[in-house]
Amino acid sequence: MNKLIAILLLAPTALLVSPAATASEGGARLDTAPIEQTDVVSLQSGARTFANYCLNCHSASLMRWNRLMELGLTEAQIKDNLMFSGDKVGELMSVAMSGKDAQKWFGAVPPDLSIIARARGADWLYSYLRGFYRDPARPSGWNNVVYENVGMPNPLWQLQGERVRVEQAVKGDDARGGAGGHGGPIKAVRYEMATPGSLTPVQYDETVRDLVNFLVYVGEPAATSRKQIGILVLLFLLALWPLVYLLKREFWKDVH
Repeated sequence: MNKLIAILLLAPTALLVSPAATASEGGARLDTAPIEQTDVVSLQSGARTFANYCLNCHSASLMRWNRLMELGLTEAQIKDNLMFSGDKVGELMSVAMSGKDAQKWFGAVPPDLSIIARARGADWLYSYLRGFYRDPARPSGWNNVVYENVGMPNPLWQLQGERVRVEQAVKGDDARGGAGGHGGPIKAVRYEMATPGSLTPVQYDETVRDLVNFLVYVGEPAATSRKQIGILVLLFLLALWPLVYLLKREFWKDVH
């Protein structure tokens, strides 16, 4: 119970930040995450990416491995392709790294990702995982467009490649100033690919979409069935209403 409370309290700050860093998240434009919770293939792909790239540091301790059988995976497939230890499929998605070691190595314990999608939102995660760029001024060598001065390095850099921030001074069209002030030079910022990754930009976006789709599923595995049940309940109540009304009229017809 204490562990659950701790996870819930940590959820709003659910990305690893060094103690000296301050997160500046204002003004960043978020892209819409094209996720679909009924896309089982996407969820399976996201589970694979999560197991290979996220679960080394981040746990999802409110989720059990055997819940992935709801995505069409067999117990053997979960063991052979997603689990890299001797854990049983009924156990929680936890990491072998202790909190003490994580504090020593990273300066902060990587947060649990069980409800990160509910805390941050799918659009935030989708934009964040696509927003890393190289920054030699940062201790990890990485920075992020969405989460400025983030302490976490890019876990998917081999897939995405290495982007760099390029600033170029341009003359503002507005004679009254703009960002440069009174028509002075302003900075145009863009991000260029310095070293290509193993995936094309389109393929990488699809990989991130699948990962975010899976994290949304982990946050509430029963969401799809809950919504379906809710629709059925509303339809049942709608069909029941005329019968209830007729029954009410029958009961009250002799009351004056």
